[in-house]
Amino acid sequence: MNMRRLMEQAQQMQRKLKKVEEELDTTEYEGSTGGSNGVSVKINGKNEVIEVNIHEDLLDKENKEELQDMLLIAMNNAVEQARVDREEKMGSVTQGVSIPGM
Repeated sequence: MNMRRLMEQAQQMQRKLKKVEEELDTTEYEGSTGGSNGVSVKINGKNEVIEVNIHEDLLDKENKEELQDMLLIAMNNAVEQARVDREEKMGSVTQGVSIPGM
């Protein structure tokens, strides 16, 4: 493979990766626990929390620990969805690329 062709492929892959990353950064992911009476959390592809919804039945002092646990579960669920989506989309761009010496 000649060096010019390799450089062209690298630049093309770089453009695709940038486009996918921009798309992922604006994608929203939702994690939830407890069904319709529970907690839901939305994050963006940068793993920034953008919305938290808590069912009103959970908003009393007796449910404090349960609410804290539910928030953790919902946030971790949303972060995991974002991670998996990022791996899949970035992997699809680099799939089949062979770099000599690697």
